[in-house]
Amino acid sequence: MNPLFGILLQIFAMLCFTTQGAFVRYVGDRIPVGEIVFARSFFGLLPLILWLMWQGKFKTMWQTSNLRAHLTRGVVNLGGMFCNFAGLARIPLADATALGYATPLFTVILAAMFLGEVVRLWRWLAVMVGLGGVLLMLSPHLGQGSYEDTAALGAVFALSAAFLFGVAMTQIRHMAAKETTGALVFFYSAIGIVVSLCTIYWGWVIPAGSDLIALVVMGILGGMAQILMTESFRRAEAAVLAPFAYTSMIWAVLIGYFWFGEVPAMVVLAGAAIVIASGLFVIWREHKLGLDRKRPPTSAEPPV
Repeated sequence: MNPLFGILLQIFAMLCFTTQGAFVRYVGDRIPVGEIVFARSFFGLLPLILWLMWQGKFKTMWQTSNLRAHLTRGVVNLGGMFCNFAGLARIPLADATALGYATPLFTVILAAMFLGEVVRLWRWLAVMVGLGGVLLMLSPHLGQGSYEDTAALGAVFALSAAFLFGVAMTQIRHMAAKETTGALVFFYSAIGIVVSLCTIYWGWVIPAGSDLIALVVMGILGGMAQILMTESFRRAEAAVLAPFAYTSMIWAVLIGYFWFGEVPAMVVLAGAAIVIASGLFVIWREHKLGLDRKRPPTSAEPPV
């Protein structure tokens, strides 16, 4: 264990995830979502392959004892990625990032429903307070009362992504005891490549030079983020790393401001603070109760 190094890896993982989201936002109004998902899945495999080869674990990529579980979880996680990218194309980077923080709250609910996990009063209260923060963050986007509005649709996509990632994380917890990190990431990426290729029927475009570079870099950053996050969990406990996962909000605000000229509304920042506080409380309670959630969400964009 090397907690300090683990914390640094976690911070850099969040920077990579957030920068990936920025590139999605950059190309989102010109490149179809299916094409972006393909690029993320395809180029994201490159760092994974190099990392596994360096560790001498290349063959573990396709070794699995439960292909059906990989397929189910891959489809759910892929739906989350589609929604996440669709949201990023429509609302500011910081807003999409903040709405993604609802994922741990959904995970608690889903773990109680499908894994039989006992959730007591304090965690339920934290979840309810956190969902109140989510509603606060949604208010600027739904204020006009029209789901046809671009921002409203983007907010719904971002929140849907958080829910689907919560479902996927619940599945990962169930699979993590028997499946390797390499297999979890590989099958998810492979499913993403196959399914996103099917969207070519609805019209892909030939990206301009800058857009093509953005797609390649986006995919590589996503793959690097997964590796950095995985390595951080090898060096520090989840409860130690949890607060630093929320540094993605700092990166999102900075990148959003300097790249896109976006300034998050105070109500969004207030809602994000509530959700972050609720999420940290949930993680603290789980650590105190000794629940096993040390496995990182290796294929879910945190949180962007």
